[in-house]
Amino acid sequence: MTIHLPQGPYTPRATPLDLAPGAPAPTSRTVFSAAHVVADPYADISPDDPAAVDWESTLAFRRHLWAHGLGVAEAMDTAQRGMGLDWSGAAELIRRSAAEAKAVGGAIACGVGTDQLPVNGPTPTLAEVTAAYEEQLALAEENGVQPILMASRALVRAARGPEDYLATYAHLLRQASEPVILHWLGPMFDPALEGYWGSADLDEATDTFLKVIAEHPDKVDGIKISLLDAAREIDVRRRLPGGVRCYTGDDFNYPELIAGDERGFSHALLGIFDPLGPLAAHAVRVLDTGDVDGFRALLDPTVELSRHLFRPPTRFYKTGVVFLAWLSGHQDHFTMVGGLQSARSLPHLAKAYELADGLGLFPDPELAEHRMRSLLAVHGGAR
Repeated sequence: MTIHLPQGPYTPRATPLDLAPGAPAPTSRTVFSAAHVVADPYADISPDDPAAVDWESTLAFRRHLWAHGLGVAEAMDTAQRGMGLDWSGAAELIRRSAAEAKAVGGAIACGVGTDQLPVNGPTPTLAEVTAAYEEQLALAEENGVQPILMASRALVRAARGPEDYLATYAHLLRQASEPVILHWLGPMFDPALEGYWGSADLDEATDTFLKVIAEHPDKVDGIKISLLDAAREIDVRRRLPGGVRCYTGDDFNYPELIAGDERGFSHALLGIFDPLGPLAAHAVRVLDTGDVDGFRALLDPTVELSRHLFRPPTRFYKTGVVFLAWLSGHQDHFTMVGGLQSARSLPHLAKAYELADGLGLFPDPELAEHRMRSLLAVHGGAR
């Protein structure tokens, strides 16, 4: 039956992809999905209050990802760090997810940042930034999860130049008990991170980033680059010391970066693998066999959806991610912490539905169609 979307009539797909859980984890690439949190829709709070999380639904979604062979990148920007989820909520999320990962044997890494520092007010000192990182690093290590050192808004404010980044990261890497992942998140994801690594010039910033790694290669498992610039990622990837991995965070160009070339490839730590989880894991297992063409045939068609979800303002991609989780039946509502469900327009969400349905991503297409119709009705557009 045709559904009338803002962009025009659309006939939903009748059958989904057949991607049952229980398959092994990919072997040729390490693949993490940055997972979203599920809000408690019945919490009587305002957008400025601490987040109210539906813990059972949040953990159930992580079990879904693990069941398809993916690792979970926990408490990252996909989980609305700094956009509704504060450090207290993130700490609880890490504790609960770490315990769940241990129970089911799932791979997990978690974001370590400085978001317990106030956003407004006096500029923090470098000592305060370092102490905030240390607190979060200790929590990750206490819970047995691999740390991902996230880019810090507070460090941008505190640092006077590249030397302060070098000193801060050197101190943290010396303290880390196991190799960490370094995360470079571009300003398209968070405008407050403009000028990270001490320069708005990306070539200069890249040199500083690589110097951190070169001075501590034994403490860096890998890097995650989220700049939406495939050429720069490939350049950085080729300049890494031996044994240091590159995890792509490029939600525009991930198929080609994961497939790689004769000089190397990227592993994956991606927000788009939240809605693409089962398909992404299946595609990488095809790549495990050496079938690059088969991998690209599966994953290339998903890029249009990803580019749509991550269109500017890119930081609001989480709204589309949670919307698709609701349509897919992973949660019973489309409510987000901080009220972020309002961050994307109805036409944007309707296009996301059409693209995801066309890919066969919805386990129950009838449920997805019913929920899309209900959203249209709320907006006065159902017919």
